[in-house]
Amino acid sequence: MGDWDPAVYERYKTQRDRPALDLLLQIPPELNPSEIWDLGCGTGEHAALLAARHQRAAVHGMDSSEAMLKAARRRDANVDWRLGDIAAFAPETPPDLIFSNAALQWIPDHARLFPALAKTLASGGVLACQMPVNDFGRWRELLRETAALAPWADALTGVALISNDAAADYYDRLAPLCGGGVDIWTTEYLHELRGEDAVLEWTRGTTLRPYLNAQTPQMRGAFEDAFAAVLRDAYPMRDDGVTLLPFRRLFIVARR
Repeated sequence: MGDWDPAVYERYKTQRDRPALDLLLQIPPELNPSEIWDLGCGTGEHAALLAARHQRAAVHGMDSSEAMLKAARRRDANVDWRLGDIAAFAPETPPDLIFSNAALQWIPDHARLFPALAKTLASGGVLACQMPVNDFGRWRELLRETAALAPWADALTGVALISNDAAADYYDRLAPLCGGGVDIWTTEYLHELRGEDAVLEWTRGTTLRPYLNAQTPQMRGAFEDAFAAVLRDAYPMRDDGVTLLPFRRLFIVARR
């Protein structure tokens, strides 16, 4: 799918950071972890926060992007940065905390993934994650519709939006393994975006990536122009220069 671009991903850092901070606040306050993993750690900000909060813990930040990890390694943080695949996660020591912010939606087969992650936890350990709700937002419909048009349809056949399942499905998978409780909720944010074609720029950092990577460089510009045009109608810039983007996320905190 091509490597991540840290600069593009962090263009709307404030808006992307808010759900991660909200998730951190829901980690049980009495948890005193000695082994922590941030899966899909990106540029490492939240792994660094966890290391600062739990200074006696061994904190590991794992990501599949070398570019993201290069940025993470520039941080002054006591974190073990690792290149790796979340789908193959097999820690040497059972974690007391697995944290994942907007990463697990990229991994297929959640019916297998979530029980597998829960089984790696130490007794009393916590899985805390959040993911975008994939069936929410007019912009996702517009992306599908644009991708189905000529001349891009052939190149984009088989490219799918990131996905997740119904909240009850995650409960059913985790509850048998997590006797300490499973807390699941959704939050809808109203992001205040600034700049030209703000919603297009937002999607460039995440969901739009596989669509662009599947096309030739010559096709990408025209595809982005077509997508930007329909986004402007659906999400008009306000008189104050702000574009409002409703965005819903699913949160899970499960304790083994």
